Amino acid sequence: MQQTEQKSHLFETYKRWELTFSHAEGSTVTDKEGREYTDLMAGISVVNLGHGDPDVIKHVEKQLHAGWHGSNFFQYEQQERTAELLTKLTGLDLVFFANSGTEANEAAIKCARKYTGRTKIQSFVQSFHGRTYGSMAATGQDAIHQGFGRMLEDFEYLPYNEVNALEKAVDENTAAIMLEPVQGEGGVIPGDPAFIQKAAALAKQHGALLIVDEVQTGLGRTGTMFAYEQAGVEPDIVTTAKALGNGFPVGAMIGKGYLQEAFGPGAHGSTFGGNPLAMAAVEGTLQKLMSINAPKMAAEKGRFFTNLLEEKIASLPAVKEIRGPGLMIGIELTESAAPYVLAMQKKGFLLIAAGPNTLRLLPPLTISYDDLEKAAAALTEVLEK
Repeated sequence: MQQTEQKSHLFETYKRWELTFSHAEGSTVTDKEGREYTDLMAGISVVNLGHGDPDVIKHVEKQLHAGWHGSNFFQYEQQERTAELLTKLTGLDLVFFANSGTEANEAAIKCARKYTGRTKIQSFVQSFHGRTYGSMAATGQDAIHQGFGRMLEDFEYLPYNEVNALEKAVDENTAAIMLEPVQGEGGVIPGDPAFIQKAAALAKQHGALLIVDEVQTGLGRTGTMFAYEQAGVEPDIVTTAKALGNGFPVGAMIGKGYLQEAFGPGAHGSTFGGNPLAMAAVEGTLQKLMSINAPKMAAEKGRFFTNLLEEKIASLPAVKEIRGPGLMIGIELTESAAPYVLAMQKKGFLLIAAGPNTLRLLPPLTISYDDLEKAAAALTEVLEK
């Protein structure tokens, strides 16, 4: 094999910026050189409460001294408490704790197939559900699949928000319909409520399950605790992660009680899933999100920020469309988004792209109105140039 000059001992699986993280607090990230950046990405919709929330830290610090790991042969009071919180927030009944969003989606895929005895799952073009084999197969993006051989079979990718295509595809062989209420990685594409309602109705009609992936949209981001609430549907399974521990690695599959028959002892597991430190982070995060009414905060700030962007940049030649609920905002451009991401960094703002042409804004829900105004002014200046 050809040897190349080694610059790092890390696999280069990420296109990293020329920034080295030092520390972060609230909506501010500081690099190794001491430069400060206003965070408009929240670690990709992760630190919804801002960096270093003191109440979450207190929960984790307390558990840190009590014990990190005992394995899931033990019963954990923290698991029961956090599971109860999640079932109350979703109206569902049971929780399986994992370590990430992709693991939560793997659990959902396994549960749906085992419960229904079927294998076919409909997901959607430009969806994103993760990078492990099951979640990667559920992801409707060729670029994610390339180079890994044959995908896990019986996934069908349908055009998003097109009811007719969904009606033709769902049948008695369908195990589940799996969707994001807002496609995040795919370009911040909101699901039409009528489309999501039809997906729920078709799943019920054919004895299939509705799996709603709330890994990026969940926990207040879109103006409700979970985005599917805005369509008025009742999923069979909801997956969540990212903001669940406000930065601590944790994910969860939340499901209806009747799924217990498929997910009994030995059906699934995780060495670290639901560990005491993760549960402390989740409990602290959920309590804080509820105490500050984070969904309302996101809805109000989202309206303010979107109106500001509409006023300042919507008419600029580079801007095609501004869309998205709450503080999950996409600015679709007429050209590549990457240069604008770097231009905003030079002005002291961190944001990311979603697909080739869309800027994605996912600030902490606790960000100040003043920071949002400054961000809008910086975006205006960058997009005008």
